[in-house]
Amino acid sequence: MNSFSWPLRVYWEDTDAGGIVYYANYLKFMERARTEWLRALGIEQGPLQREHGLMFVVVDVQSRFLRPARYADLLQVSCEIEKCTRTSLTFRQEVSRADGDADRELLVSGSVRVACLDSARMRPCALPDVLIKQMKVSGDSDAQ
Repeated sequence: MNSFSWPLRVYWEDTDAGGIVYYANYLKFMERARTEWLRALGIEQGPLQREHGLMFVVVDVQSRFLRPARYADLLQVSCEIEKCTRTSLTFRQEVSRADGDADRELLVSGSVRVACLDSARMRPCALPDVLIKQMKVSGDSDAQ
């Protein structure tokens, strides 16, 4: 599962006074897509922390805002692993307006790097091999 997409409806709470999605909310949308991607793989972040002492934290974000989303828009938020190292995953993410598959309009593109931390020490730690296999990381992977 190298690419994942999550549908999302824009609610009033996501917008500013003009009905346009507030820029910081795109980061929330991207977070939801990454969380749902993990969930689709059978990985829940709560048990990951409780049972394995691991957690993912965002350490770098780059985004490019191309067009605004508006109240009631149906969006598709995608995530794809761009790079995997022993201690981090870099995701390429896009937010598109979903007016049908042929009519998708790219609104925001970005890159999000998350580090794997030992939750007790709050220090970087290696992604377990079993987790890497479960994520089916392939291609541009440095995690050997």
